Amino acid sequence: MVQVMNQESPAGSTPGTPRVSFGELLRTFGKIGLLSFGGPAGQIALMHRLLVDEKKWIGEGRFLHALNYCMLLPGPEAQQLATYIGWMMHRTPGALAAGLLFILPGFFVIVALSTVYMLFHQTAWLDTVFFGLKAAVLAIVVEALLRVARRALGTRLMVAVAALAFLALFLFQVPFPLVIAAAGLGGFLVARVRPDLLAPATPHGEPAAAEIVDALAPVLPTWRRALGITAVWIGIWASLPLLLIVLFGWDSDFTPIALFFSKMAVVTFGGAYAVLSYVAQEAVGTYGWLRPGEMLDGLALAETTPGPLIMVLTFVGFIAGFRDASGLDPLTGGLLGALLATWVTFAPCFLWILLGAPHVERLLANRALALALGTVTAAVVGVILNLALWFGLHVLFAAHAPVALGPLALELPVPASLDPLALLLTAAAMIALLRFKWGVLPVLAGCAGAGAALRLLA
Repeated sequence: MVQVMNQESPAGSTPGTPRVSFGELLRTFGKIGLLSFGGPAGQIALMHRLLVDEKKWIGEGRFLHALNYCMLLPGPEAQQLATYIGWMMHRTPGALAAGLLFILPGFFVIVALSTVYMLFHQTAWLDTVFFGLKAAVLAIVVEALLRVARRALGTRLMVAVAALAFLALFLFQVPFPLVIAAAGLGGFLVARVRPDLLAPATPHGEPAAAEIVDALAPVLPTWRRALGITAVWIGIWASLPLLLIVLFGWDSDFTPIALFFSKMAVVTFGGAYAVLSYVAQEAVGTYGWLRPGEMLDGLALAETTPGPLIMVLTFVGFIAGFRDASGLDPLTGGLLGALLATWVTFAPCFLWILLGAPHVERLLANRALALALGTVTAAVVGVILNLALWFGLHVLFAAHAPVALGPLALELPVPASLDPLALLLTAAAMIALLRFKWGVLPVLAGCAGAGAALRLLA
């Protein structure tokens, strides 16, 4: 429900401006958290569909403006985007609610599945349960990509930037923060000489019909505010590790868990896939938390559950705590290890948003920077296309072969491994979304049921 604030509006809000109630924020982001399958591409697509197209809480320009900033940060960009949008709606309480609701469903599911995994060491049944969901998510991603591209690529230059960003990522494996930074710098230079080439389809500063951010007074970024937020969130970040070290000693396995995953939280530019090989190497070879092959099992769990793909670190923390429980019951040790890994991974995400969002919002008033950010938006379309293609190849094909051609590094599907049932379900989901305009929930539920039935029959 969108409430219209009257003369008794809370301090800082603008009377007569539409504002989303906190209860509706909780319900909507709870739904997003439960349905956020498919990695960052699927999660961004889901939020775009619900918040921009269906509920119209936020305009296209503001959504892309927030996404541009989150793409530049370390950590899971989709979770940080949810946190940013929550901040725009209800400031710090909204950021905490949206960000936590994006994480918690996946956390509880991955802990439950990790428990089953350690007790029975089987993951094959997941393929049956989540087979149809993957096909539905692929269709949702493709639909969102088409919508965003149609609205964001308003000029030929924007189309060219999106294509170059995609090729840089897909063919040359360029880290996408570098791609985004190059697009922003190029856009800034072009804006000084030919701003007409950068006019986006929907200007960043153009408010939506019910632009929620305008219902609240702007937050003035000051040094005092920055220092206060930094001190508070560094304290929150360190609180759980310090508590466990005090309780179980510096020599317990909780100390390296806290230190290692805190380091991962500030270097995970480019999303989870950019650091998974390093995490696997350290978790198996250096710390001995995992055995060879278990990282792939953890990735399978994370890919088929809601929440950010970086939740695979929760699985690693659970296994580490389970196997070295510091005198506790293994399941208790596993739960504490999972909680600790998740805590130190996501606490800094809230710091980046609460610290940087006011500065990023002020860019909306700068016409030249807003135009330059149009090239970042175009590059983001290329990023989402790359993520969508990667996800699609892994949904539709069972086998892939790496190919190196000079500086080019490709992972191509093996044609004979095409899964016709996955292709059939994806096509059906696309028809339901694009032709019959079904909602997200019916498509997910229908594909999940159909996929499980087809796998059981096969």
